[in-house]
Amino acid sequence: LNLNNEWVDVTNTTRRPVDLDRWTLSDRDGRTYTFHHYRLAGRATVRVHTGIGRDTFRDLFQDRRSSVWDRRGDTATLRNDHRRLVDTLSWGGHHGGHH
Repeated sequence: LNLNNEWVDVTNTTRRPVDLDRWTLSDRDGRTYTFHHYRLAGRATVRVHTGIGRDTFRDLFQDRRSSVWDRRGDTATLRNDHRRLVDTLSWGGHHGGHH
């Protein structure tokens, strides 16, 4: 299993850049990645990989040695630096009792 083939894309749909410093991306089990000193350009996407690598403008790495996202079903939650919910995405399986 190549952990860098496991990722979540974060897209800025506005024209203005967004400072993601101290924003968090977490899974349903609470495993959390915190963005550090990263500014996402307007209308741009950054791919957040689970594995180990060198951060660039387009790719960030959590530097983990084990899988985060459950392929059968999970939820990715993005929160800003004030812990306010920005976006959430669920896939597969059941989520909180909903179909």
